[in-house]
Order: sequence, then C-alpha cells, then structure tokens
Amino acid sequence: VQLQASGGGLVQAGGSLRLSCAASGHTVYGMGWFRQAPGKEREFVASISWGGDSTHYADSVKGRFTISRDNAKNTMYLQMNSLKPEDTAVYYCAAKATIRGMVYKYWGQGTLVTVSS
Repeated sequence: VQLQASGGGLVQAGGSLRLSCAASGHTVYGMGWFRQAPGKEREFVASISWGGDSTHYADSVKGRFTISRDNAKNTMYLQMNSLKPEDTAVYYCAAKATIRGMVYKYWGQGTLVTVSS
C-alpha cells in the first residue's frame, strides 16, 4: 500500500488549505491525519472510519478542520479552515490494514503546511 499526501503549502493565518491522501495498492480501512511541528512529537489530528460515518478530531482543530473520504477514489481529505500559525507542521496521512485494526500500518510521506502570522 502506498499513501500519497498532497496539498500542503504556505498560507496566511485565517486562510484555508485542503490536503489529500491517495491510497493505492490495497484496500485501506480506517484512516487518519497526524502532524509534526518542528521540535515536537507527532500528534493526532483527525480520523475517519472506513464508511466515513465516524470521525474524531483533536481538540485543537475541532470546528476548524473537516476530515472526509471518497472510497471510490481511494482518497481521504482534510479541509483546514481558519488556520493558525500553530497549525504549521508536516502533515502525514495514515491508514489501517483491517476493518477492526487498532494500529495505523501504512504512512504517507508527509506534506508541509506553513501558516504565516
């Protein structure tokens, strides 16, 4: 399985970006977004179930970010609105190998999001 993240870039505070994560090679189930800011540990951002009916968000992004997926396109998205400088990080997408899997087995290469103040 390969996960290809894209959509990162430079945006001013208050702006928006949409990240995409395209999966190929095998069916993936639960998916999620994580991020790692410079000098910090990787942290959870959001997750979505295989059917898209269950989503979870970190408190820091609730109400600003929306996770979604299109299984016909094997693609997951992260719509990020009202971006803040503290959202600056490398964003990684991840996927689980089984429908009841608890561990994210597959990881993308990351896409950099930079929010200027």
